[in-house]
Amino acid sequence: MQLASVVTPLSDENLARVAQLGVQTVAVRYPGPELASLVAIQERLGRFGLKIAAIEGELPIQNAILGTPQQTQDFASMKQLLVHMAEAQVPICCYNFMPATDWARTDVHVRQRGGALTTAFRIADAKRAASLHSVTHTDSAPPLTASQMWNNLTRMLEELLPTAEAAGVALAMHPDDPPLASFGKHARIMNRVEDFDRLLDLSASRSNAICFCQGNFAAIGADIPATIRKWGQRIAYVHFRDVCGTADDFVETFHDNGPTDMLAAMKAYREIGFTGPIRPDHVPQLAGEEQGQPGYTMLARYFAFGYIRALMQATEQTPAT
Repeated sequence: MQLASVVTPLSDENLARVAQLGVQTVAVRYPGPELASLVAIQERLGRFGLKIAAIEGELPIQNAILGTPQQTQDFASMKQLLVHMAEAQVPICCYNFMPATDWARTDVHVRQRGGALTTAFRIADAKRAASLHSVTHTDSAPPLTASQMWNNLTRMLEELLPTAEAAGVALAMHPDDPPLASFGKHARIMNRVEDFDRLLDLSASRSNAICFCQGNFAAIGADIPATIRKWGQRIAYVHFRDVCGTADDFVETFHDNGPTDMLAAMKAYREIGFTGPIRPDHVPQLAGEEQGQPGYTMLARYFAFGYIRALMQATEQTPAT
């Protein structure tokens, strides 16, 4: 099991700090179409004893999600990326299938423990929801139904999975965030345990995998340890976080004060033989970080590293006495 992280900003100082705190791998954004860009990131991380855990975010797949005529360009870009990932020895591509948006919140200044700032979502305020990552595609597509979304996903996987398999790369699907059946004018299809069962049924390929984002599955009321055991080795990547509330009304928490039994979750990962990257996902903003990017500041991430490492050590196999 690898302790992983995002690093924002990706400065030498932050890279040195995370390495000093036991992080082994780093998740990075789509590096663009050039192999040299990906190799340069891998080499830079290597100077700190780190490797790339996964590429996630800002992937060129919005046309594929929306099913526009330009989807063939997305397929070509993604196949190129997968080939580059094989050459640079990057094992996971984490993607979501949310049309014309990314993860969204309606409030980014909710007070948590000690006044730390965290994010929240309330369906009643959805019209003013802020998408917290840019999506480059301008959404001019007509509203999509769930059936159309499944057709688009099936088509994309048919196109990409052979290349992913040849490259030895897992395509790890991230849940919808917030995990709602629709958002804005479009349906969404990755917001229930049953949706991920259906995803896995589309292809038995080990490259057809799951990013198990605990916060999203907690918000839909899933039994976290049982669901981890259910999917077993189809889980390629873990986003370790927690929320209080439900899919349409939740607040993000520190890793140690949400409702999920995090120790039971870590035990379940041990039971399925999970050896991939596990990273603290969104974290609160601590004092002095109020102007940072919500969810992606660094100080609470350092706390999360220690918490996750302790859970890892507490669940390591020990000899019988």
